[in-house]
Amino acid sequence: MPEAISLDHYDTRILAELQADARLSMAELGRRVHLSQPAVTERVRKLEGAGVITGYRATVNLAALGYGIRAMIRVGRAEYQRVVKLIQQTPEVVNAYNVTGEDSWILEIAVIDVAHLDAVVTKFCILTETSTAIVLNAARANQAMLPAKREDVKPTIRKVENA
Repeated sequence: MPEAISLDHYDTRILAELQADARLSMAELGRRVHLSQPAVTERVRKLEGAGVITGYRATVNLAALGYGIRAMIRVGRAEYQRVVKLIQQTPEVVNAYNVTGEDSWILEIAVIDVAHLDAVVTKFCILTETSTAIVLNAARANQAMLPAKREDVKPTIRKVENA
């Protein structure tokens, strides 16, 4: 796992602003974080160079594109390369995660309707057992993330001291 780099207050604010709107001009970004355009441009370049910012993209409304159903497919144990190849051949797979536990993969898919869902799930059923859940709504999507801080993590259970 890559080592987390040290980020200051300005870097953190830049990340928050760009995650909210990646189309900001460097001049506007500089105004929002109280830095000059050259200073903010240099910081963004350093964040990109360090691999903190890995790209920019548009977030689209899948329903507006005709995908009426989003679903999660849990895929059981199967030969890794066969699953990867099938994922690459299946354009309906939005995100694919190789995971630990009883399942080997969790796939997020977008399909037109139930018949389309059946066709996509069947592709993966041929490889191994699957379990599918249709997404009813998203309580959170595309959450902006800022640098992790160990001191922000609070244990849920207190240790009992021996008397």
